[in-house]
Amino acid sequence: MPRSFDAVVIGAGPGGYVAAIRLAQLGKKTAIVERWPTLGGVCLNWGCIPSKAVIHAGELRSEIARAAAYGIGTGGMAPLDLAKLKAWKQGIVSKLTGGISTLMKANGIEVVRGTARLLGPTRVHVEPPPGSGTRGGSGGAGIASPDDNEIDAKNVILATGARPIELPFLKGQRIWTSKEALDLDEIPRRLAIIGGGVIGLELGCAFLKLGTEELTIVEMLPDLLPGTDPDLVRPVRRALKERKGVAILLETKAAGYEEKGAEARLKVDGKEGPKEIVCDRVLVAIGFRPNSEDLGLADAGVALDKRGHVIVDQRCRTNVPSIYAIGDLTGAPYLAHRASKQAMVAAEVIAGEPSAFDVQAMPAAIFCDPEIGTVGMTEAQAKEKGRELSIGTFPFSVLGRAIAQDQTDGLVKVVADKASGLLLGVGIVGPRASDLIAEAALAIEMGALAEDLALTVHAHPTFPEALLEATEDALGHAIHIAKKKR
Repeated sequence: MPRSFDAVVIGAGPGGYVAAIRLAQLGKKTAIVERWPTLGGVCLNWGCIPSKAVIHAGELRSEIARAAAYGIGTGGMAPLDLAKLKAWKQGIVSKLTGGISTLMKANGIEVVRGTARLLGPTRVHVEPPPGSGTRGGSGGAGIASPDDNEIDAKNVILATGARPIELPFLKGQRIWTSKEALDLDEIPRRLAIIGGGVIGLELGCAFLKLGTEELTIVEMLPDLLPGTDPDLVRPVRRALKERKGVAILLETKAAGYEEKGAEARLKVDGKEGPKEIVCDRVLVAIGFRPNSEDLGLADAGVALDKRGHVIVDQRCRTNVPSIYAIGDLTGAPYLAHRASKQAMVAAEVIAGEPSAFDVQAMPAAIFCDPEIGTVGMTEAQAKEKGRELSIGTFPFSVLGRAIAQDQTDGLVKVVADKASGLLLGVGIVGPRASDLIAEAALAIEMGALAEDLALTVHAHPTFPEALLEATEDALGHAIHIAKKKR
């Protein structure tokens, strides 16, 4: 007979494992099913965490090269021991994924190793990993025999995430997705990236700092980072163009591919006509598709949108009362912290708590160079809604702390409703943008006015002062920049 649980979570990424822990905290008997050898999903194993470790290493190497200007060292790029860097990166991943296993045990959550498929609204079949010998795994007893490969659950949370989109004609030994790039088996001298979005720019900037000499970015749309405020993209594009060996091909698409010996030959076609890019590796970073296939969604009657995302309401419920879905499986924005927030909501709804995904401010961070942080509406989005706006900006080039640390690229941009003063959105491009955006997210979530931010005293000299100054600019009384003509 199948074993029974109050809830089963399918997928142990930043949505799934958070949902399982919250369910256990709320007194629910919980199991979590994961097909990969380690918990944590793409984010901890091949995405957010390892990429930030690699980006940090690149930034450190770049800082060392610049330190001679401050009287430290002799200048030049520090040597890179790729094997040590890879081991250090993997040590971080192992520490965090191991920590999740510990949390599963501490919360009494049963970890079931294998691939899950819905047999109906409340029944899950788990196929064990090939050659596993047993049907269990670390963190819990798991499924122990072939006769015990089904689980009954009053509720099921789907948290299977998404995977990189592939181009069918791009097949070969020298093609990378972000996963292969982050394996760190090599730093290619010549790297071509298809896709000028978040993943492409983050990894492109990192590899440049780690030793890539020639970088070509191929983007089908008119600008990098589609959907991002052009005022924030501009400093990133400028910084890339100023680097030797970087080419940015906009309004250009990949048209063909072949490998000749140790070389990759990428054919592209754009506004400048057909072109062949000769490189060592090609990174495909054109977006993600949901992992909604082979889950038994049709058998359970779960509705999908036309792109294969599971449709949910504000309480993360699907059209089937016992089945919930969270994270990338439910569509954009593909953000780990969105998945974690939805996980809390789904768990609390299952436990009968009055919870809903009614987030007013969903921050996002792009770890390119310089960094970008955004929250709320862009200027264009606010105008589309018919708002009359007060816009304020403040460049890091005149911020004391930024000048002292020689990090002066970028700006802060504040968007407020002119009539009410309500803070609508904030965009930051520059040093520590991923951290600075948190204050703006809190302000928007609380329904703050621009004046509330301006009245808040900020410590000096700090980077957050740039947010204060941009807000004061929106209100017409910035102190450290000349008054604009309005």
